[in-house]
Amino acid sequence: MILQERVLSVRGAGFSLVELMVSMTIGLMLLATLLVVFANASSARGELERSSRQIENGRYAVELLSDDLRVAGYFGEVNVGALAAPAVLPDPCSTVPADWAAAMPIHIQGYDAGFGAPTCIPADIKPITDILVVRRVKTCVAGVAGCEPATAGKPYVQSTLCGNEMPPHVVGALGTTAFTLKRKDCTTAAALREYLVNVYFISANNRAGQNIPTLMRLELTGPAMTQVPLVEGIEEFNVEYGIDNDGDGQPDAYTSDPTNYTYAGCTTCTPVNNWSNVVTTQLHVLARSPERSPGYSDTKTYSLGLDAAGSAITVGPTNDGFRRHVYTAMVRIANPAGRRDRP
Repeated sequence: MILQERVLSVRGAGFSLVELMVSMTIGLMLLATLLVVFANASSARGELERSSRQIENGRYAVELLSDDLRVAGYFGEVNVGALAAPAVLPDPCSTVPADWAAAMPIHIQGYDAGFGAPTCIPADIKPITDILVVRRVKTCVAGVAGCEPATAGKPYVQSTLCGNEMPPHVVGALGTTAFTLKRKDCTTAAALREYLVNVYFISANNRAGQNIPTLMRLELTGPAMTQVPLVEGIEEFNVEYGIDNDGDGQPDAYTSDPTNYTYAGCTTCTPVNNWSNVVTTQLHVLARSPERSPGYSDTKTYSLGLDAAGSAITVGPTNDGFRRHVYTAMVRIANPAGRRDRP
């Protein structure tokens, strides 16, 4: 009797097969729920990251372009307004110092939809996208206040502040050009400012083996133009230029192609004159996410301003799974516009 009670007691301390199966089923249901929650959270986090990168890249691209455009035409102490305009539009790819000097009055230049692109533009440029050229000098003096020191071979501009010196300024590459101009004391060497020619375009790849459209920049280094990848995921950009027809520093007309801009009765609407009269720009930048979003279909149509004929430029719908957004900015080109301002 005592032995039987002990056996029953031991049996009562365990689980039956039914209880074990029920507990396992509940555990698996809880585990499945946790996995679904984890998967959804991971997917939401990935989507947030893709959207954040798209927003960051678009804003950064507009900021880069805007910052450079605001100081286009800045040449330090050089009186650019007194310089003679070149006979024809300059070649932004030129590495000849005489061409750099002649191009200074043309602070900005562009190629609408890439037509007539200069020879230094790579073959993998994304078709039917704008090319933008900005000319200026650095806002800091070489070797002063954290500015890069003067480097042999790089292009520089030196302007005299001494009243009896000629010529008033010198443009050339350090090491092959004599920079002998002086400051106001007519003894101390005048400052050097690096001459910049920045050519912006969109490449079909990011130069890292990936076919991601990327905002690129060609930079004048003196003996060559060097490619610099700037922002991935920039798919299109269109620039509209505000032209000052009456010399008051304010735009009177907008066009995406100043090279061919004219209006009835205009006798001065030459390509050189039009580009020298550009005082504002309207930027339209289309940025896309770096990766596709699972289950997403882009059915939107994106507006990128107007073309040279005044027709709307649109992109989409693409239905390719990438998220996109258009970023715009109006930029006043302070130096040429400021020289024309009337009190």
